[in-house]
Amino acid sequence: MTGHTKLLFVLSMCAIPAVLAGQNSLALDPRELLKPLSESWPVYSGDYSGKRFSALTEINQSTVKHLTLAWFARLTGGRGGRGGGPSIVGGVGTTEYAGSTIRGSILQVNGVLYVSAPDNVWAIDARDGREIWHYFWTTRGGTHIGNRGLGMYRDWLYLETPDNYLVSLDAKTGKERWHKEISDFDQQYFSTMAPIVVGNHVLVGTSNDLDAPGFLQSFDPEDGSVQWKFYTVPMKEGDPGLETWKDLDAASHGGGHAWNPGSYDPETNLYIFGTGNPTPAYTSQSRGEGDNLYTCSIVAVNVNTGKMAWYYQTSPHDTHDWDSAQTPVLVDAGFNGRPRKLVMTAGRNGYFFVLDRVTGEHLVTSQFSDTVNWARGLNEKGQPIRNPAKDFHIGGALVSGNNGGATNWPPPSFSPQTGLFYVPLSETYAMYYLTETDPRGAMGLGGKEEAGVGSMGSYLAAIDYKTGKTVWKHRYPGTGGGGASGLLTTAGGLLFGGDISGNLVAYNSANGKILWHSRIGSVSNAPQTYLLDGHQYLLVAAGDTLFSFTLAE
Repeated sequence: MTGHTKLLFVLSMCAIPAVLAGQNSLALDPRELLKPLSESWPVYSGDYSGKRFSALTEINQSTVKHLTLAWFARLTGGRGGRGGGPSIVGGVGTTEYAGSTIRGSILQVNGVLYVSAPDNVWAIDARDGREIWHYFWTTRGGTHIGNRGLGMYRDWLYLETPDNYLVSLDAKTGKERWHKEISDFDQQYFSTMAPIVVGNHVLVGTSNDLDAPGFLQSFDPEDGSVQWKFYTVPMKEGDPGLETWKDLDAASHGGGHAWNPGSYDPETNLYIFGTGNPTPAYTSQSRGEGDNLYTCSIVAVNVNTGKMAWYYQTSPHDTHDWDSAQTPVLVDAGFNGRPRKLVMTAGRNGYFFVLDRVTGEHLVTSQFSDTVNWARGLNEKGQPIRNPAKDFHIGGALVSGNNGGATNWPPPSFSPQTGLFYVPLSETYAMYYLTETDPRGAMGLGGKEEAGVGSMGSYLAAIDYKTGKTVWKHRYPGTGGGGASGLLTTAGGLLFGGDISGNLVAYNSANGKILWHSRIGSVSNAPQTYLLDGHQYLLVAAGDTLFSFTLAE
């Protein structure tokens, strides 16, 4: 062996540990999931609490005016990808869906961004937007309405596909480890939720717009075996809540789908999530006149067993498809002079709720939309009392809000600095018409027509959690309703969100004053932030394009 060869050999052996260390550094340390949101973004809401509040302060009220574009990257779905990295093809179907609109959260772990759209996953260098690899799933079909993100366990990723598979990928290579069926494709289920990883549980939910039961499942991260399955509606005689339905047949086809990620409380080991609307959604006579539990509810289940600890229903006997699937926000804060462990949600029905997250005790209900007119007041549990005159009728009923609701799935945020809960708000009116007069009603979302008749505008609303009162509202420019993105707050005193006119905006989180904006097009997911190499980045998507901002040097 020559001296030159020996030198190359020594250098190569020295490089091996560095390469392996680089590969191992991609793995997610499970302890990171238990920390408050700061440098990384390892789970759907950044941390388990759902607050979307980052401790980072480099970008703050004084420096935000210096934000500049660091990089942007346009992502292309399908087999070809956008190039730059290997493309891996999986799937069990023959259909290719090449859409790449980014609606969900993006994971940032050890300098790599993991981005998803229906049937697609990309690994992107968080420093410069370079594609590392792209995974593409060939589908059986289904509803490709969107994908809300990925879950991660050590160096494995988890994706839900619209045709109801949970897919596990190697985070380093994008290669598929396994795929497992979540729900029956022939029953019209479809899957959009970002899996939530808690310990050795991958929590997965699905959706369905026909008359099928909702459920939450826990999968083993190693091999994909099902650990437990929790139905959100009664499925057999003797199940709790059955008395709130006309009969067992109605209950077991009653909806209540868990289609949006929830939040996790490590102290109680409870996963707290929202459930969807009952079915049939509008022609409700087949459901009976009861509350139809556990639809339109906040539900807490034990992560190890899948058993329900408590529930609170935000819309008893819903008749407008105003589900309660919004991600709940967990906060430790003072309430009535003493520390409380709270859970908060702003519902699609236009009402804001605060509960004790240990027991489910009701604490606050308020109306955060000024135009909501479908309820006659609140009952002793703080639940809105439905006004049957505001159901749809042959002659029509004027109702606020429209089917999209006062808010929808884009996530809210909470700042411990201000004590304010921030939520995108849409104030609209619509005429609801009955189109199915058969006394048996209609299936799924059938039986009604809706005609929009006006909008009072779209807003960013800031709510005091202690009283439920709206402290301030910022009206987005434009006349339409809806279309605003989810939100992010930071310890720099900032609130970030996309308005309905294609602007990414930074607000003063205390008063809503605009401090900075950039017109990038319709913001399609909630802004996020992370720290790399000592620099804070602001990340957001507009359609199929990622935009990363940082402070100008």
